[in-house]
Amino acid sequence: MSPTVKWLGNWVLWTLATIGLAFAVLVPDAMVHVWVGKRIGMDRAMAMPWIALFFDHAVMTLVALILIALLSKGRMGEYGLQKPRGKSYVAASIGWGIFFGVLMTVADYLPSLLAHKPPESYPLTPVNITGWLIFEFVYVGFTEEIPFRGLLQTFLMQRTTGRIRIGSYDMHAAGVVLAGLFALAHVSNFWVRPFWAALAQQLYAIAFGILYAYWREKSGSLTAAIIGHNVSDGVESSIVLFLEWLWR
Repeated sequence: MSPTVKWLGNWVLWTLATIGLAFAVLVPDAMVHVWVGKRIGMDRAMAMPWIALFFDHAVMTLVALILIALLSKGRMGEYGLQKPRGKSYVAASIGWGIFFGVLMTVADYLPSLLAHKPPESYPLTPVNITGWLIFEFVYVGFTEEIPFRGLLQTFLMQRTTGRIRIGSYDMHAAGVVLAGLFALAHVSNFWVRPFWAALAQQLYAIAFGILYAYWREKSGSLTAAIIGHNVSDGVESSIVLFLEWLWR
């Protein structure tokens, strides 16, 4: 067997194993989301989706942490659960987070923005606004980056070789593969959003997924990825809630 064929075979094997790990994390997440939606009622679940998201993301993160503990044999810092080594990329994560927050708002709601119509129709109550902003600005980064850039990216990086270089920048190819898998984790939006909006989400999810993967690899930590994720989602939610208040 030639070295190239062996290398490709290794990539196929461990990518499939990574997808298996992803299902181990995402299936309980989906089950809890459905269960919580039934418990609180369809009307409340539609008006306040963040309630179910808090619960399902907690389960997803708990499963990921258990798997990280088992795979690392307690050395969880190897999976990004540690302080940055050297450059932290925190300042970059805040700046890029703001940029992606605005970009995501345009990509997700362009027709509504052009027509000056509220992008969403959530109740503008103190509880709902607070719930959304806490979820997006504080919670989502931890609960999505630990499973994806922590568990899955590290798992694949440790078992494969190959780097991608653009100019002076280089990163492990596993980060790019995980960015694609992260985008695919949101594929259900094709069933609930217009095609163009769901496609745009896939593209920007891949773009910032690569950026988060780069920060995680270079710093050895999930810190920048978590902050960037929280800022981008928080900025989008803030804009959406403000425009809903302004244009309702």
